[in-house]
Amino acid sequence: MKRKVRYEPLAAKTILNRVNVPAMPFEWSINPYRGCQHGCSFCYARGTHSFLGAETDDTFQNRIFLKDSAPAVLRRQLESLVRAKRGRGLSIWPRIGRVAIGTATDPYQPIEEQAKLTRGCLEVLADYRIPVSIMTRSPLILRDLDLLRKLHLTSINISIGTLDPLVWKQFEPTTPSPAKRFEAVRTLAEEGLPAGVFLAPIIPLVSDGEEALHELIRMAASSRASFVMASFLRLSISDVKVWFFRTLERYYPHLVSRYTELYRGSAYAAEAYREPLKRTIRELLDRYGLSSLDTGGPRVLGKTGEPAPAEAAPPIQLAFSF
Repeated sequence: MKRKVRYEPLAAKTILNRVNVPAMPFEWSINPYRGCQHGCSFCYARGTHSFLGAETDDTFQNRIFLKDSAPAVLRRQLESLVRAKRGRGLSIWPRIGRVAIGTATDPYQPIEEQAKLTRGCLEVLADYRIPVSIMTRSPLILRDLDLLRKLHLTSINISIGTLDPLVWKQFEPTTPSPAKRFEAVRTLAEEGLPAGVFLAPIIPLVSDGEEALHELIRMAASSRASFVMASFLRLSISDVKVWFFRTLERYYPHLVSRYTELYRGSAYAAEAYREPLKRTIRELLDRYGLSSLDTGGPRVLGKTGEPAPAEAAPPIQLAFSF
């Protein structure tokens, strides 16, 4: 029986969290919610519930913590940062850095429609003209078009890992449909916003077929995406791995032993598995005349004998995540 979703306020002393990972294209992260109604079986943030003394099973999608003072806390943090660094003759954002929203849980999960915590945080960031990137699986982001036009956006990343309706429902039980997400990409692009597709996660032996990847990239192109980033399934902590394997055992029991080998001693599938797929994706981008970032910078990868489709708008960029 489906459990009723519980919402609980969570007092937050800070909302802007420092990211000390040089490889990341941002210095700060914001997550207005703990837990996520989308309930994706592969979500690496599932383990964060344990920090609050909550279970990491389906409690993750049925007990949602709302940082209900998030916009006010964010404004106080930014004011403090500005005061601390004032007088150096720089504009605000180089002193503060870039901010990513939705690095752990979806900032546009269903409760955002009423709570508007993400919108409140974006309003604060717009006031400071701080570079912002947003990650979501929801077309609810279109509600905030008026605000997105005012923001200093570096990217809007719409996550879409499959077009297969069965795989979608098995691994992302309550997310909006991939078709709706592609529509959101197109709408954002038509508004002149830097929207692209986060092709993630690529689920080994389930959503990694060449035909499936081809269709995803073709749809990204026809949706006028500004870029594509591809990322493989990451099983980084035991809570995530246990929950994902439960899903795998339910729908693909014959793959359990293969996964045990693929992910032995690592958060990612073995390089011997990933490298051929990376080549396949590069070739697919090449086929559509799209651009790539995985070789150290944008470049056109035109395929001889086959022009890019007419509906493909700006070149798509590719960045692999490991």
